[in-house]
Amino acid sequence: MELKRLDYELTVCKVKDIADISLDSKFFFIGKTDEELSLVCLTENVPADTLAREDGWRAFRIQGVLDFSLIGILSRISAVLAEEKIGIFAVSTYNTDYILVKEESFEGAMSVLAEKGYTIV
Repeated sequence: MELKRLDYELTVCKVKDIADISLDSKFFFIGKTDEELSLVCLTENVPADTLAREDGWRAFRIQGVLDFSLIGILSRISAVLAEEKIGIFAVSTYNTDYILVKEESFEGAMSVLAEKGYTIV
């Protein structure tokens, strides 16, 4: 399985209003529930008025379009990283999964995944 490194510095934050989010950014995820409005975006595009923010994330994605019938892909990756005490923040889209790792653990995560047979591109 191929994992694609993304060369972005990312931030995970909570915002008050969707109007605060720049929808022109080349990379962002919005999650809205009855309790919060969360945003994952390029650090350079974090809205000025956030309720909370966590900087220092990097990401990779599982390459290709994943069929919904596939089981355990994300759990296998998270298990490999958990064994190395590397925490993740995962976001899924219709096509695939994105895994965020703190900057200081990113290169280690890439190395251990490569050792376990994943192709890093």
